Amino acid sequence: MSELRPYAAVRPGISEMLARDVSGWAQGAFICGLDLARYRARRVEALLLDERGALHDLDRQVIDSFVSGGLVVRLPDIAEEQAARRGDRIADAVARIGGSWGFIVGFAIVLVAWVTLNLSSWLAKPFDPYPFILLNLVLSTVAALQAPVIMMSQRRQEAKDRARAENDYRINLKAELEVRQLHEKIDHQITAQWHRLAELQQIQIELLEERLGERK
Repeated sequence: MSELRPYAAVRPGISEMLARDVSGWAQGAFICGLDLARYRARRVEALLLDERGALHDLDRQVIDSFVSGGLVVRLPDIAEEQAARRGDRIADAVARIGGSWGFIVGFAIVLVAWVTLNLSSWLAKPFDPYPFILLNLVLSTVAALQAPVIMMSQRRQEAKDRARAENDYRINLKAELEVRQLHEKIDHQITAQWHRLAELQQIQIELLEERLGERK
């Protein structure tokens, strides 16, 4: 009996679903926690279907978490992050260095030094005279190698951002369901309290009528 929930403790929306499926569901009936959780999931799923028309995998994950009371956020897999391939870590490092002011300033200094050495008379025989064919080859090679490496790092960052966005969606949806559940619970309690007050008022009226009848 400690695991059963009375009829009065079930919210109206779920109670209507139970009444359609169970013929004996009425005042004085009880339902176990497992069946109540199952009907709660059906109720939440029906509400989301009415609003959105279709349910995605994220929606079903949130519904399962909402019913079970577990965490809805997927924590990052630290072991997987630590086991990232060496190439991925190198790509992140190249993207981090290549997108910094230090790289821009350092590369500009190298270019100026390269051009100055080959145009000045400091070297008896310049290793890359004008029009700097070797410099053009070096720049083309750096750009050809750096671009795909940066794209690899951006792809990993996009996957992380997608995971964060999915977590935000799960949190927002579960918060919305929790707030809706609180509203339904408060409305249910207010309605039940109103019925009790009305019943008490009716009893008081009957007592007053009986006393007035006795005096007469």
